[in-house]
This record gives sequence, structure tokens and C-alpha cells, in this order.
Amino acid sequence: MNPIFTPSLHSQRHQFVVDFVRKNKPRKVADLGCGECRLLKQLKFQRSIELLVGVDINGAKIKKNMLRLAPLSTDYLQPTFDQLHIDLYQGSVTQRDARLTGFDLVTSIELIEHLILPDLELFSSVVFGYMRPANVIISTPNSEFNKLFPGLTGFRHSDHKFEWNRSEFRSWALKVCLDYGYEAEFTGVGEAPQELQESVGFCSQIGVFRRMNVLPNRFEEEVFFYTLVYSVNYPTLCDNNTFIEVLLSEVVYRAEQMKNSWMEKTTGGTNWGLPHSQTEQQKRSACTERLDCPGGGEELTESLWTTKQEESGTLNRFVVVPLAALCSFCPKIAELSGSLSNLRRLLMDQPQVKLSQDGFSLLVKCEEQGTASLLQNVNCSQNRLTAMKRRMRKMHQPSSVPIKLNQRKTGKQIFDLEKLVLLSGNAGSVN
Repeated sequence: MNPIFTPSLHSQRHQFVVDFVRKNKPRKVADLGCGECRLLKQLKFQRSIELLVGVDINGAKIKKNMLRLAPLSTDYLQPTFDQLHIDLYQGSVTQRDARLTGFDLVTSIELIEHLILPDLELFSSVVFGYMRPANVIISTPNSEFNKLFPGLTGFRHSDHKFEWNRSEFRSWALKVCLDYGYEAEFTGVGEAPQELQESVGFCSQIGVFRRMNVLPNRFEEEVFFYTLVYSVNYPTLCDNNTFIEVLLSEVVYRAEQMKNSWMEKTTGGTNWGLPHSQTEQQKRSACTERLDCPGGGEELTESLWTTKQEESGTLNRFVVVPLAALCSFCPKIAELSGSLSNLRRLLMDQPQVKLSQDGFSLLVKCEEQGTASLLQNVNCSQNRLTAMKRRMRKMHQPSSVPIKLNQRKTGKQIFDLEKLVLLSGNAGSVN
């Protein structure tokens, strides 16, 4: 027979790790022998992970594939409260490095069979004795399965130094557990035909190791043998500048939406005949309109009105949008700000928005939005993306000073941001 796996065997190995992460939600994860960074690319989407590290002895391969892990434009335009830092190191798994201690999960996928036996002993000492992660996942070829590959003589790969059968792998794993205080479970991926499963097992055998106890802190000199090749911080709403930019973008966009909807229903989209009230009594009785909420599809009833103010010697008309109405219209704004008074405080002294005298209403200028205005709004969105990327660019460059980032403490909130980005609807109308 000629075994053909669907999905592919390497995809099944990676999916095994992803499923483990989804179930156990580790915060700090390292992949030893990361190679082309394919597993890391899948793991970066797991929201529990805050620190993701890859190590490979081939620095050229890391440099060739490291941009697979770079933030996308949507990561800058739609940041969340999740925090993610990624480091890629060139180094050998037989050497110690203090930056790889204290992890929740370390993976070694199809790596150990490339090591000579003396290096395998060093690997065990480094991973289980020095790094001592809470969990370790190790996969390696099962030599008993090789007979199902027609024409295969010897090992599956020319660089393999050994290939173990199930008994040999378990003997090594149980010795590791005894020496370093771990327990192990055994499974695999790549099933044989049903009638042969018991006799040959899985194509790739997997050991899942769990640390049984936490040893007291060791006072050892910190060593840094690895070379940092790539480092990046993903944008996050935990960063104050990013948070303010996202909040302002949402406020400006949603207020413009409310104004346009109100004007369309009131006057057919023109500035002529807009109701205008100057006294508090008139404000409360002026034009009550029913607006469609884009988030939940609910209907919202709020009072909007117009007012006139002089700007640079010109008398302009503004639609007054109460902040309370804005929060009701867009729950994301309410969730970001936390409260009406906090939203008012956050918007004060922001040149992108204009508030009423009491600070509890937004003043949105009355002007029909033509193509030039739309293009201006698109440019604002692009400028925000460029500015955020510029601030983050330094994070992509490796530092010559080793820093232990895996002890960072975070206060994390989780919620889903809407897919709609700043002025995306208007940008579409330009095209």
C-alpha cells in the first residue's frame, strides 16, 4: 500500500498542537525546531497565547520565513485587548538560554530523530531539566509504520539519525519522566488501515509530558546562547495610544452615520430645512427619529437637533449627537469607554472631535459628503494605519540586549471587535 493522509501528516501534527492549546490555554508557548514557522503561524491566532517563541538552528530559514508572523493590516486597524509578543531565535536545542524558561508549553515536532544520541541526552537535560515547562509535546516517526511505505529502505529522511518503534520511544520517555519529574501519555497521528492499527500503530507517535511538581527557584547564572533574529509586538488596545485611536475612529464614524441617517429621514439628505433649536426646551422637543442600529439590528429612538457655531469667522451648522445616543447606537463604543462620563473624559481635548459646551454631545458638521470628502476619510484611515505601523516598526527589530519578556504581567479583557473598520463603508463607495 501507499499511505496517503488527508489532511497531510504534518497538518495533523500541527492540528494536534492547536487542539491542545485550545483546550489548555497556555499563555507562553515555544516551538523548538520551528523551521518554516508554519506551526507558529497557526498558533498566533490562539487568543490565550501572550508570548510565542520559535527556535531553530538554521538562521537563514528563520529569516526567510519570519515575515509569516508579522502583523497584518487588519491587526493594526482592528486591535483587541489580547496581547501577543513573538520572538524567533537562532540556536541549538542542546544549549541553555534563560529566555526559554518558565513556559506553559514547549513543542518539538519531528525534531529529536535529527539528533545524535549524545545530543538527545543534552536535549532532555535542557528541555526537561533546565527549561522545565508545564507541558511538552514531542512527536517522532514510528519505525513500525515504515513497512507500509512501498520501496522504503532505511529511514524516512536522509538526515534522520534514528527512528524508534513504539516500545523504544516509550522507554526513552519514561526514563525522562523518572529523571525530571514528569508524567507522559502516548498517542499519535496518521492512522494505519483499521486491520493494521494494532500491529503498526500511528505513522507519527506523540508523547505528551506534564510536569508533576514545581521545583524551588534555582539560583543559577543566567545564560543567553541564542541569537534573537526577529521580534514583534502585536498592536493591542492595552496600549493607550492604540486605544484612543480606535475609540476616536469608531466615534467619528458612528456619529457621521447617525448624522447622515437623521438628515436623510429629516430633509432627504440636504442641509435645507433642518430643524434648529437653541433653547433646552426646543432641544428636547426637536426631531425625534428612529435609527437602525448596525450592530444588533435594533431600533433606537433618540433626539438629534442642529445648532450654529462660528468657526474662523464662518457661521456653521452642526448636528448635535448626544453621547448617550452614540453609546446606544454603537455598543462597542459603550464597551470601550465603560461609562458616559468616561467617554466624555476620553474625548475632551481631542482635536478630531468637537464637543458641546457641557461635553455630553458631539457636534457633527452639516455638509453633504461628496467624493472629495470620502477620499479624505479614506486617507484618514490609511494615515492611522501608517502611524500605527511606524510606532510598531521598532518592535520588529531584534535587540542586541537579551530581555526576559516572558515574565510580563497583563490585565487582559476579551471581547470581539466588529469587522467594520474606520470608514470602510465610505471607502467602498469611492470604488
